[in-house]
Amino acid sequence: MANIGNLCATPVAGGGVSAINPLKLSSSSCSSAIPTSIFFSRRKDAVFLTAPRVNQSRSISFNVKSQYMTPQEQNHQQQKAPSYDSPFPSQPGQLPPRVYVGYSIYKGKAALTVEPRPPEFFPLDSGAFKLSKEGFVLLQFAPASGVRQYDWSRKQVFSLSVTEIGNIMSLGARDSCEFFHDPNKGRSDEGKVRKVLKAEPLPDGSGHFFNLSVQNKLTTVDENIYIPITKAEFAVLVSSFNFVIPYLLGWHTFANSIKPEDSNRVNSANPRSGTVDYEWSR
Repeated sequence: MANIGNLCATPVAGGGVSAINPLKLSSSSCSSAIPTSIFFSRRKDAVFLTAPRVNQSRSISFNVKSQYMTPQEQNHQQQKAPSYDSPFPSQPGQLPPRVYVGYSIYKGKAALTVEPRPPEFFPLDSGAFKLSKEGFVLLQFAPASGVRQYDWSRKQVFSLSVTEIGNIMSLGARDSCEFFHDPNKGRSDEGKVRKVLKAEPLPDGSGHFFNLSVQNKLTTVDENIYIPITKAEFAVLVSSFNFVIPYLLGWHTFANSIKPEDSNRVNSANPRSGTVDYEWSR
């Protein structure tokens, strides 16, 4: 492969290396001198060529560039590159930038926004994290104040737990459900705030209506907000709920923390895994 030595490697902007052979190579000058792959090692001066043997004459010229970056340059490049990963943290202790999402429904008499809220974790002495509070979905109802206008200063909120979300998802075309909340339950002001959310089918079977009734004796508020939900809008809600439930439970952090090398230590780290191990080992 004597003719391969005619390759010249010249530096290019940004730390790259350009390997160029301006000569036309053929089987008469070198029977195996038509390179098909070029490998550049981490060292700037290391070049390795491989070429198959050919049975007929062929002319070829090529220009190959290999970008070389130091570790510092690689870190800088990664910091500049946009990230399309999930905004949810891969580990419970990590705090990603806040991202606000939701689904809004606007009708003549009211508006409804549906927004997920993440679960909460607390650190253990072992360095692991444990779920301290499940996530939930926040419903915000605002009455209309005019045509395509809504009074968000009078909004009323209702937090759906994971189980309550499951109840709504399981509603059939003629099914209904009702939830009662007392935000001050177990406190001295218990019973002074009453919230009732009802989901009932529309008379014509075209969907459901959500009705939120709030009675607050502390602020003398008595609000009743009604909004119809079409089948299509209800389908969007159900699909969104189905997607977000594992995240509200924190299961995504568990899945992202699984490592193959830790598989033999998972059960021993779980104080409640003894019964499971015994069952699977029978």
